[in-house]
Amino acid sequence: MLPYRRLVVKIGSNVLTQADGLPDVARQAELVAQVAELKRQGLEIIVVSSGAVAAGRSLITLPPRADAVRSRQLLAAVGQVRLLSRYAELLAQHELLCAQVLVTKEDFRDRQHYQNMQNCFQELLQCGVVPIVNENDVVSVTELMFTDNDELAGLVASMLNADALLILSNVDGIYDGDPSRPDARVIEHIAPAGPDLSGFVQATRSQFGRGGMLTKCSMAQKVARLGISVHIANGKRDGVLPALLREEVVNTWFQPSKRASGTKKWLAHAQLTQATVHVNAGARAALLASGQATSLLPVGITRLEGEFAKGDLVRLVDEAGHPLGLGLAEYGADKARERLGQHGQRPLVHYDYLFLTAAD
Repeated sequence: MLPYRRLVVKIGSNVLTQADGLPDVARQAELVAQVAELKRQGLEIIVVSSGAVAAGRSLITLPPRADAVRSRQLLAAVGQVRLLSRYAELLAQHELLCAQVLVTKEDFRDRQHYQNMQNCFQELLQCGVVPIVNENDVVSVTELMFTDNDELAGLVASMLNADALLILSNVDGIYDGDPSRPDARVIEHIAPAGPDLSGFVQATRSQFGRGGMLTKCSMAQKVARLGISVHIANGKRDGVLPALLREEVVNTWFQPSKRASGTKKWLAHAQLTQATVHVNAGARAALLASGQATSLLPVGITRLEGEFAKGDLVRLVDEAGHPLGLGLAEYGADKARERLGQHGQRPLVHYDYLFLTAAD
């Protein structure tokens, strides 16, 4: 049995949708029964569920030539009520209570919103409630939408310090080629410093979802770098969740790196920066040196773009403009400019508040 206690389970659109685009009610009931089984074993479960648009499609007929964005908002708004009601009814059959959590990308970018959500989730879990999470499609517009619910699930897993993220798709995992080919095989283990998967993972989107396997891989590797196990498995298989935890079903496991702090997990996804800090080659090498905890000192900074205050999020780039990471400033831009290039000064970004995105 895998040693997990807190799980984020992401259920994709293709798992909860039939070939005709309507909801697969039987599959949803089967998955809820699996969640209930895991709850009885003492695990904490957070569900990130797609399927609102399909549920809406079963309730309302759209006029021809309807606007795509508005149609999605309409279907999601109507369908979310039906989707959650069905979850509530199914969980009640197992004497479990669920809660609806609708979020936008901005909620994860603002530190206060982030902590408020974190506190709410913690309280729900403490009371034994199963949170059902989805994007608030009614207020999300194109530039502020999550890439898909895989991205949302990764954010939730990071925020809640989950032991594992289980992504349920309609395939058994990541294949080493086109899954339709008879010689294609599932890659069962991807190490922290594993290969670039873009060469053989298909970039096509799923039939009913917004994302595809390539976006799943990218997100999974990012979450695994934060110290969280990620599994991609086939949600159409009966009993897949308990079988996965018993290591009895084929899946792709992204092995986690050393666990990152809560602040670093937020930094990994909080991309709304106030300014850009350019560093020289020496600082770049020091920051990216393997196995070392290095803060950003003024001596390694060449220039600053934009204004920022103490506690603001800043973006770090090298001399060629390549991104290195994100961090929280220990003091404002005025003091930073005074200390530019000087030895013996306090770090502008302390290691504890620095998340590196580049690799040496």
